[in-house]
Amino acid sequence: MNLRNCINGLYDLDSKRYVEYVVKKENAESSYSLASSRVKMLGIELGKVQQNADGIPSNVGVLSIKSVNQAMSEASLRSNPKELFGPFWFEGEIGCLFADSNAGKSILAVQIAEEIAKSYKVLYFDFELSDKQFQLRYTDNQGNLHHFPPTLYRVSLEPDNLANLDIPFEDAVIRDIEKAAVACEANIIIIDNISILCMQMEKGDDAAKLVQNLRALKNKYGFSILIIAHTPKRDMSRIITQNDLAGSKKLFNFIDSCFALGTSAQGNSIRYLKQIKVRNCGIKFGADNVRVYSIEKDGALLHFVYHHDSPEHDHLKEQNREDLKMEVKKRVGEGQTVRDISRELGISKSAVGRIRQEVCHSTNKAVPTKDMGQQGQSGQQTTQSRRECLANGNLMFDSVTEGGDDVPF
Repeated sequence: MNLRNCINGLYDLDSKRYVEYVVKKENAESSYSLASSRVKMLGIELGKVQQNADGIPSNVGVLSIKSVNQAMSEASLRSNPKELFGPFWFEGEIGCLFADSNAGKSILAVQIAEEIAKSYKVLYFDFELSDKQFQLRYTDNQGNLHHFPPTLYRVSLEPDNLANLDIPFEDAVIRDIEKAAVACEANIIIIDNISILCMQMEKGDDAAKLVQNLRALKNKYGFSILIIAHTPKRDMSRIITQNDLAGSKKLFNFIDSCFALGTSAQGNSIRYLKQIKVRNCGIKFGADNVRVYSIEKDGALLHFVYHHDSPEHDHLKEQNREDLKMEVKKRVGEGQTVRDISRELGISKSAVGRIRQEVCHSTNKAVPTKDMGQQGQSGQQTTQSRRECLANGNLMFDSVTEGGDDVPF
């Protein structure tokens, strides 16, 4: 046996030993995980016994009663929800995507559905487009059709059956959404557009009833549901808030996550995506850090293309931004707090801070700086500059001159 064969033999031996080591490690980890789960389950059962011994009922009518530790132990045995669309929408949630007309809600909804359908069966309820309109949207100039995953199903209304309904239209659609999802064994549901199920979305009670019906389906079957909604006519100079969602006061309380699609002033095809409400994580893409996209058509595929993240303030119209700056300056001069200005103008507190900082910075440029070496002069000029800044309605003096980024609110 030559040297090369000896070396190869050693490599083979090491490989076999490594494989054996990995298998043993995986078996040990699996055994440990199984043992840990059994210990937790035993603890849960003991907790139930203790609760019963303490005279605490496990349920009262429709209510379940558990100690907080008991509830957490039981929840820890279930897997963590997976992201379906980044941090915007998680598994097991009722999510809501809303935007103004012609912003591209349906384009994004289909894109989300297509991506999820690569791993799960998805029902896309299309109450917006006809089948011909949908087909043309995903066809190139040569007539070639875009190919979607075979596990993505488009569901639309059947006109011939609408005349024979024995219950209200909205109730019939909810009933048949349930039947369709069960028949297709699909747990991912996207409804575009929710207006078809609630003709008077601006009436909060109607919107709340609709979402409660969807929540009942979610709890019964474990569905993940994304509803597409619209915004009433809004002031495009302001950042998007929950108040821009039609029927928001009641609807917003019953959904798990909510995100908005905004139209940018930087270009006709530029859009930005912003988180409005989350439950499974913190807000990552809020007013200070929205996701920026462009709507493009590559061949037969009409889709959103990600570019970068930026503050939402950058996407407001320039003229409106100048008006907004003047309004913020005026309100600061009147003594309003950052929180009040933020709430009344519908912009973030950090945006208010940035605007004040811009105005104050331009004011400070005229402040004299000579003779700073004499003791006491610096403090006098600082006081003078502070007074000038306050007289002009600016409260960010310390932040600007001393290098701070912000002030506590």
